[in-house]
Amino acid sequence: MFSRRNLVALGGLVATAAANPCDIYADGDTPCVAAHSTVRALYSAYSGELYQVKRGSDNTTTTISPLTAGGVADAAAQDTFCANTTCLISIIYDQSGNDNHLTQAPPGGFDGPDEDGYDNLASAIGAPVTLNGQKAYGVFVSPGTGYRIDSGKDVATGNEPEGMYAVLDGTHYNDACCFDYGNAETSNTDTGAGHMEAIYYGNSTSWGYGAGDGPWIMVDMENNLFSGADEGYNSGDPTLSYRFVTAAVKGGEDEWAIHGGNAASGSLSTYYSGVRPDYTGYNPMSKEGSIILGIGGDNSNGAQGTFYEGVMTTGYPTDDTEASVQENIVAAKYAITSLTSGPALTAGDTISLRVTTPGYTTRYIAHTGTTMNTQVVSSSSSTTLQEEASWKVVTGLGNSGCFSFESVDTPGSYIRHDNFVLYLNADDGTKLFSEDATFCPLEALNGEGNTIRSWSYPTRFFRHFDDVMYAASNGGLQVFDATASFNNDVSFEITTGFAS
Repeated sequence: MFSRRNLVALGGLVATAAANPCDIYADGDTPCVAAHSTVRALYSAYSGELYQVKRGSDNTTTTISPLTAGGVADAAAQDTFCANTTCLISIIYDQSGNDNHLTQAPPGGFDGPDEDGYDNLASAIGAPVTLNGQKAYGVFVSPGTGYRIDSGKDVATGNEPEGMYAVLDGTHYNDACCFDYGNAETSNTDTGAGHMEAIYYGNSTSWGYGAGDGPWIMVDMENNLFSGADEGYNSGDPTLSYRFVTAAVKGGEDEWAIHGGNAASGSLSTYYSGVRPDYTGYNPMSKEGSIILGIGGDNSNGAQGTFYEGVMTTGYPTDDTEASVQENIVAAKYAITSLTSGPALTAGDTISLRVTTPGYTTRYIAHTGTTMNTQVVSSSSSTTLQEEASWKVVTGLGNSGCFSFESVDTPGSYIRHDNFVLYLNADDGTKLFSEDATFCPLEALNGEGNTIRSWSYPTRFFRHFDDVMYAASNGGLQVFDATASFNNDVSFEITTGFAS
């Protein structure tokens, strides 16, 4: 553990380094037992490993640390290591010294979609942000993605008190179970009510829910999401959709609380503080001491969300301690940054996308009915084919930082992925469609034009395979995820649309 204030020598003088969250918790006699972040150090003296990335070109790994002790992650080191290939976040290190590192979650009550039933790992580039103007990357959890340690050291068990907070993306959520961070079962299975105590964020109404349409901060206590003392609706738990959200939860002997607020400004508000739910199993609690991220305690893995930082403490933090932590989070100055790179696209333009794979360079992304494919197209092709190979660029339906591609010959229909196959479908107005039809152009992996990644599944990219279009990952389990020719097959030259 580190003390709240650390003395550092500056030009022969002694200065006091500002306290980071875990220094503040230690000062409040509720020290961190786990501290996870891919964007910054959570102790002012910490200069060790934040996370590990694994690249797709050769499956080698490297670790990313802060630029300076107590500072922001070295995003440039990741960018250099991952240049011209893909990268996954393979380990999120525990900064507390307890080795409560989060790794790829294993199967449990539910299997994950990866090999042997494991959950997927997150893309290393899915959640770029800046802290005090310095670039960093969060953990973008798509459905099927999850991290875990089964037996956490010094994490609360039984009815022991604990606290936790997380900084999350308030615009990235769904109603599936369960985007959690916190205390869960050691067996990866549902062992009963009261065996979990984790922050939940989303708009599920299957158990508890709050005011408005969500998303809400709730507490996953297993077999129930609680938004207050009672099951179901609790009016005191508001919809909270700031771009950056601070969610804080704590639980002790016959007491627990939910606090939340804007991670970019202001203070925390109390959404519940009082006695334990008066239902069998929740008082006293039977916490087990595992730690999860992005999944439920039984490995239910249908949820989505974005995690930037979070900790777990021993003891029940005071409101004043949590208020000081919120001040530190606000002072970190979380801000959005560009989701795109490479040759720029402009909403309103009409484009065509040419394949750059050697031997296929006369082919363009087109459609035949709802099927997305590649076809040989030229200036002498029929008007019908030229229109089928032309796309209107529009602001992303699911995220305004990226783009969607509307068919020229079928207005109101967009390229979208469904089960990782690309289709041309009419916009049905749902949140799911909007997100699945949103894509972020990046500098091409082969250096020729753009690689176009899915916003909602950032491990996946436009890829042509046997002349059909897919949302493919590099080395995934599907045939169309094959590593051979991956960089070429996901790189497209953007040209003026044939039907412009």
